This record gives sequence, C-alpha cells and structure tokens, in this order.
Amino acid sequence: MISVERALQLHEAGLRWHPLPGDRFAVRTLEDQVFTISDMVVEPHEYPTGTVLGFNGTTEWALDSVAQEDALWLPREDQLRELLGGTFRSLARSTDGQFGVVIEHSGRPERLFTADTAADAYAQALLALVAAAVDRV
Repeated sequence: MISVERALQLHEAGLRWHPLPGDRFAVRTLEDQVFTISDMVVEPHEYPTGTVLGFNGTTEWALDSVAQEDALWLPREDQLRELLGGTFRSLARSTDGQFGVVIEHSGRPERLFTADTAADAYAQALLALVAAAVDRV
C-alpha cells in the first residue's frame, strides 16, 4: 500500500480524487487508520458544496461523515499504473527486495524509480511525470 507521506506528495502535486467503491483513504486527523469506500460502509455523497464521505451504520462508530478535502486518497497500485498511462514500461523486484518502476516519456531515456513497495515506486514515477509537465508549462 502507498505510504501516507507519498500520498500527501501526490495530493500536493495536484492529483485529484473522484471517490469510487474500493478506493482507500485516510482521514487527516486519523492517518494511522485506513478506510475503504464501500456501498455498505462508506459512500461518497455529492452535494453542491462538495463531496462528503458518509459512514453507514455502526462500523465506524465515531464518524458520521468527512468532507472529501479532509480525506487523503491512498491510490492502489493498479490506479497508479493507470495514471502513468503509456509512459509505463515495467515493474520489477530486485534481489534486495526493492521495487523498480521504469517509465519513458516525451522521447527521453527510460527512468527507473525504486522504493520499498511497488505502490511507492509507481507514485515516485507519477510525481516525476507531474513535475515534468509543470516544467513544460
């Protein structure tokens, strides 16, 4: 799973979230707790003022709802890979246990990003793409 630190970096870089069932998130004041969007437990409710994540039943005893801006999306590996799109080349695990993601974009040489988890390696690659896009603007 992606680290909260890396998820914060993605959020600060401009990655936006449109909550869907199966998405994981942390609440900014409870970052050690991971919640999952589910029609049975946590549902996104759209209002003119924004999206609210509603907690159903007694599963999450102390929460009725949380504004989306108070939640931090923890994207899964497949979601991060999808965001990399056509730049993604490969994911591999080294003999020392590190995960490496290789991307290629804008005709530049391939780049390798390594981390302890595959999700964090994907996130590092995505951060590099965002930074490259900002540099071109």
